[in-house]
Amino acid sequence: MTGFDRRLTPARPDLAARFLEGRVVAERFVDGRLMQVKEGVVDVKREPRPDASLDTQTLYGDTVTVYDEEEGWAWAQLSSDGYVGWVAANTLWSQIYEPTHRICVPRSFIYPRPGIKDPPLLAAPLGAALRIVDERDNFLVTSEGGFVFPLHLARIGDHAPDFVAVAETLTGAPYLWGGKSSLGIDCSGLVQMSLLLAGVNAPRDTDMQEAALGAPVDIESGAPLQRGDLVFWKGHVGIMRNETILLHANATHMLVASEPLALVRERNISAGAGAVTSVKRLTTGACQ
Repeated sequence: MTGFDRRLTPARPDLAARFLEGRVVAERFVDGRLMQVKEGVVDVKREPRPDASLDTQTLYGDTVTVYDEEEGWAWAQLSSDGYVGWVAANTLWSQIYEPTHRICVPRSFIYPRPGIKDPPLLAAPLGAALRIVDERDNFLVTSEGGFVFPLHLARIGDHAPDFVAVAETLTGAPYLWGGKSSLGIDCSGLVQMSLLLAGVNAPRDTDMQEAALGAPVDIESGAPLQRGDLVFWKGHVGIMRNETILLHANATHMLVASEPLALVRERNISAGAGAVTSVKRLTTGACQ
């Protein structure tokens, strides 16, 4: 396994994905089975037990490739960002639909009928993927027979012009390590989900994002920051709302909050978190 990132490699000493045969050592290799997430937000755990560490989450309509099952848990790789972990098997289904729309607001309900008085079937988070097949009584109808308020949906391919504006809608969402929704989100989750709505498929974790996203900005030379710049520390990332204000999901406020970048830099150095490691500027997804 030397040279492979365990977060993105479906391989264990006892079992690995068939496509890794010849590249990793495992007792056996298996073909995965593609399945689709049927709950609003599903935890992806480090180990197959409820109290295991939360690594990330997967959302309604996402697809995963399942390689193993153990006592109600499925060991799977997410199609969206390649992350590998354990998810509750009863949150997955074998019938796959091709999504046509995404939820474009922090959270929306899917109703059993075209009205707002019935108890909803589920709450779908920002970025959840649905297949719309019809329109009835001012609601859009999903392929599963649910009803969604039209203004809460965007067609896949119709990208938000400003990913920062998407991130700003999650202001006040509680901080949750590994979280990716308005019920709880972390710093890299905020970046990933807001970029998704802008048509940018970002990696999941901070180190991956720092390596993959944007072009470096040399702030030490006095280059001004601008809306949409990503500011990285070791293990943390924030989004510039303008030249001076940073938006980030953080454990200081335990929520998504805006504050002066200068204050965050000073606090992180004082707390031993270190200095800014890089600033990256995107060429797409940000409104200049």
